[in-house]
Amino acid sequence: MTTDLDQACLASIFYHDLFDFPLTSLELIKWRGGKKFSKIDKELEIENKNGFYFLKGKEKNVPLRIIKKRIAKRKNKIAFKAASLLGTIPWIKFVGITGALAMENAEREADIDLLIITAKGTLWLSRGLALLLLSLLGIPLRRAKEKEVKDKICLNMWLEEGNLTWREKERNVYIAHEICQVVPLMNKDKVYEEFLFKNNWIADFWPNAVRIRKIKLLKGRKTKILISLLNKIAFKLQYLYMKTKITKEKITLTKAIFHPFDWGEIILSKFKKYE
Repeated sequence: MTTDLDQACLASIFYHDLFDFPLTSLELIKWRGGKKFSKIDKELEIENKNGFYFLKGKEKNVPLRIIKKRIAKRKNKIAFKAASLLGTIPWIKFVGITGALAMENAEREADIDLLIITAKGTLWLSRGLALLLLSLLGIPLRRAKEKEVKDKICLNMWLEEGNLTWREKERNVYIAHEICQVVPLMNKDKVYEEFLFKNNWIADFWPNAVRIRKIKLLKGRKTKILISLLNKIAFKLQYLYMKTKITKEKITLTKAIFHPFDWGEIILSKFKKYE
């Protein structure tokens, strides 16, 4: 099979195998590696069964993927409900599914990861209201260090409209994939399109994964002084509460990424063994 696939396709199959994720022919086109995608020096034996491409010996991942697709349907309903509620908060402009569920590859016991983008100067005020609203309406939220997380909403990535771009030193094939795989649930003022446009470097890794439109960036409304002040107070209070629990989370006034484990570092270390 390897003779029928070019290096970019082989590398993509290998990369997705790290997540036990066989690819269909259409997905192989979508997730074909770009000019900055690493080449794999290891000799790969690729098999194809029921329309899925995978590494030799990984046939078991095909039926597992089909099962996970069914699991995703149920979890997506919960995510849509949460997104519709979060959309009632005026400063929240975007809600999207991230992580394994975005690829319909989540385990049955997994939580539901969401990315939220807010208007400038409102991230921490929006986060406080979001946690309060979902809690009052009985939407289960994942808490720090919880072990039982099945179907719980995890608001683990927060960005402000003015801080959407990943810095150059943070850019790699893993982060690019995480951005490309986001599934929009709620999108106001074309913030999702702005998010992709400001991170157009992802096309160097995954050129076919998403359509990046050249858009005219609109100037957001200037945040009122009182709202900005309340946001800073909310940040200080929430940071004080989280301070003793912080490990590898990245938390600033305009960005909060609650990932206690650096999965990117783990995946990249595995991938680089075969570059």
